[in-house]
Amino acid sequence: MYIITLDLTDKRTEAPAHMAAHNAWIAQGFEDGVFLLVGSLKPQGGGAILAVAEDRMDLEARVAADPFVREGIATPHIQHVAPARTDARLSFLKVVA
Repeated sequence: MYIITLDLTDKRTEAPAHMAAHNAWIAQGFEDGVFLLVGSLKPQGGGAILAVAEDRMDLEARVAADPFVREGIATPHIQHVAPARTDARLSFLKVVA
């Protein structure tokens, strides 16, 4: 499992021009079963994604294809997480390392 953060850059003002393509990229991530959760980071802006992937290189390629990343609007950070303990409501995450 991975936590991906997308930190906005000085080019954040260009985000509206690429928002539709970024949202389509997000939708594809859910359709492909890779994204479990996507949300905005508050208050500083940017985004966070909880993702599952068997291969980190495949995930890195997917993230690099995000229009925000391609256009330099956001800088991605990918962190692998191996869930060990969860609240019972999130126990399904322990099997998705």
